[in-house]
Amino acid sequence: MAHQRPASIASQSFDARVYALSPGNVAFLREIGAWQAIPEDRVVAVHAMRIHGDDSSRLDFDAYGAGVPALAWIVEDSLLQDALWQDLEVDVLVPAQCDALNLEPDRALLRLDDEREISAKLVVGADGAHSFVRRQAGIAATDRDYGQSAVVANFRCEKPHANVAYQWFQGGAVLALLPLAGHHVSMVWSLPAAEAKRISVLEDKALCQEAEAAACGVVGGLAIVTAPRSYPLRRLAAERLVAPRVALAGDAGHVIHPLAGQGLNLGLQDARTLAAVLASREPQRDPGELRLLRRYERARAEPILAMNSMVDSLFRLFGTDDRVAARLRNAGLNLTDRLPVLKNMLIRQAMT
Repeated sequence: MAHQRPASIASQSFDARVYALSPGNVAFLREIGAWQAIPEDRVVAVHAMRIHGDDSSRLDFDAYGAGVPALAWIVEDSLLQDALWQDLEVDVLVPAQCDALNLEPDRALLRLDDEREISAKLVVGADGAHSFVRRQAGIAATDRDYGQSAVVANFRCEKPHANVAYQWFQGGAVLALLPLAGHHVSMVWSLPAAEAKRISVLEDKALCQEAEAAACGVVGGLAIVTAPRSYPLRRLAAERLVAPRVALAGDAGHVIHPLAGQGLNLGLQDARTLAAVLASREPQRDPGELRLLRRYERARAEPILAMNSMVDSLFRLFGTDDRVAARLRNAGLNLTDRLPVLKNMLIRQAMT
């Protein structure tokens, strides 16, 4: 049956959680008709990115210089979810919770806590970091606490953001300001857990003052429009993405630090790849066959490993107080900024 979610509160106010979507994923969302359902006046193109080290080092990316329309597109979580639900042909079983998953030679049998059973050839585990499907399929995962939490909030800014995304590495902490519609920005501030707790309970005026100072006043004074929220940061990596009749996607298979803003992009790339593998399979071939699903796993292995390694290396490099490491990381930012060919390669990679 067709199911449409009720109108979201995001139509009246900004969602505290926003995403920077790559052009490749925007093209995918457009292809399935979801992107067109998001109000145009709530989608913001990122034309430039300014990355600051913990001294005067800086790395700039510019869409015009790279010959692309935008580096990324900023969209709010609830708006994206509403768009994905529109015109979706799906049976929605609520309220219900999964009780057991039996993987049989010719089918997967999902039992719900109300004793209903669902039979399918393939189960896609896109059920988050605490994935029920992953556990039931016997897929192990390594999980590590970063010792940080992210504080997210939205502000009205005094100066126009000019479609620029900003990021500051602050000796362990990472602050990002992403452009929203009008004179608004979204903050993602990754901090040691105790500091994040302190920041998240500040009065509005005090929070604005601390955020302004950390952002070096680049967008002027700030006025809060969405109350801060905080969530812990972890790294998770499933040992496998597939098992007989099971494929994992998104946070069920991999969770990374938000410093690169690539978590949802990785998940959407999973969806794109899995859909392509299933659509191109031989006629009459079982979609839950392990040999077929391994095509998906092989296709995703290198991009996921590369992103995991890059984000973890950046976290370690910018999270240490070692003076030698500090000189190297800041010199690296400045050197990369002076190499247009390397910068364009990084941009092209991030646009997938």
